[in-house]
Amino acid sequence: MAVAGQSRQGGAGVLALEREAHGLADRLPEILIDAQRIAQTVAHGLHGRRRAGPGETFWQFRQFQSSDTLRQIDWRRSASSDHLYVREREWEAAHTVWLWPDLSPSMNFRSHLSSTTKRDRALLLTLATAELLVRGGERVALLGLTAPTASRKATTRMAEAILAHEDTPMLQASQPPKVHLARFSGAVIFSDFLDPIAETRAHIEQLAADGASGHLIEIVDPAEETLPYEGRTEFLSPDGGQRWVADRVQTLRDQYKERLAAHRAELVEMTRRLGWSFLVHHTDRSPSEPLLSLIMRMHGDAGDHRWQGQESSPQPEATP
Repeated sequence: MAVAGQSRQGGAGVLALEREAHGLADRLPEILIDAQRIAQTVAHGLHGRRRAGPGETFWQFRQFQSSDTLRQIDWRRSASSDHLYVREREWEAAHTVWLWPDLSPSMNFRSHLSSTTKRDRALLLTLATAELLVRGGERVALLGLTAPTASRKATTRMAEAILAHEDTPMLQASQPPKVHLARFSGAVIFSDFLDPIAETRAHIEQLAADGASGHLIEIVDPAEETLPYEGRTEFLSPDGGQRWVADRVQTLRDQYKERLAAHRAELVEMTRRLGWSFLVHHTDRSPSEPLLSLIMRMHGDAGDHRWQGQESSPQPEATP
C-alpha cells in the first residue's frame, strides 16, 4: 500500500530546516556567490544596464565636465595626465526576489524511495535560496507574507513567519497568491504542481502579468514519477478523506506515466511562453542540485549546472 510519510511538523521542524538551509548554502562553491551578483547592476529595475550612480563599486574614470564639482575630481588620477578626471561608481540597486513554498497537504507525501517529504524539501530549498540571494546582495520576501529585506537575518525571519502562519489558509493553499509583482522583480515557486493545469496557469500568469521573471521548481517524490507498486494497492487523498484501491496497479503504470508527462509538458509550454524557467527535482536527490541549477539560471547563464560523471538530461527542463 502506498503510504504518505509525515513532515517534520511544528516549530522545531521548521527551525531545523532553517539551520539545514544555512548549512546547504555554506557548502556551495563561493564562486557562485562572489563571481558576480545574481542580478548585476539593476538600474531602475533594468538588468545588465551599467550606469554611474550611488554605490560602493568603482566603475570608471571620465574626464571632468563643467557640470561637475571640484569635490568630484580624482586628483591622483588627474596628476598623471594633462586632463582632470572624475571617479565614477556603478549604480547599485538590489533586486527583489519573491519566494513561495507549497505547504499544502499533498506536499506531505513521502514514499519508501525517499527519506524526506516534499514539504520539507520545499521549505529547505526556499530558505537556502533566500540565504544565497541575501549573500549576493538581493532583497528577498515570501509572497503575500513578508516584506522584502536584504538583512542577513532574512532566512530566520522567513522561518519565523512560516511558523506563525503555517496553519493559515495562505500557507495551506496549493497555489501562490495572486498578486502584482513589479516589473523586473523575480519569483521562485517550489511546488509539486499537481493541480489542474488551468488553475496553475491562472496563478502563474497573474504573477508574470507585469513582466516579472520567474522560476518554477517541481518537487516530486520518485514514486510519483515511476509508480513502483505491484499488486493490490490502496491510495489515499492528502487529507485522508478519499481512498481508491487498484487490484493490479502495475497495469496502470504506462497510462499513468503518459498522463504525468502530458501534464508536465503543459507546465513547460507555459513557462517557455512566459519566459520563465522550469526545473524538476526528485526528493531522493541532493538538494544542492536544483539549488545550483536555479542560481545558474538566475545568473542568466545559458546552460545549467551539471554534476560531473552524469549525462545531461534530454529534457532541458529537468535537473539530473
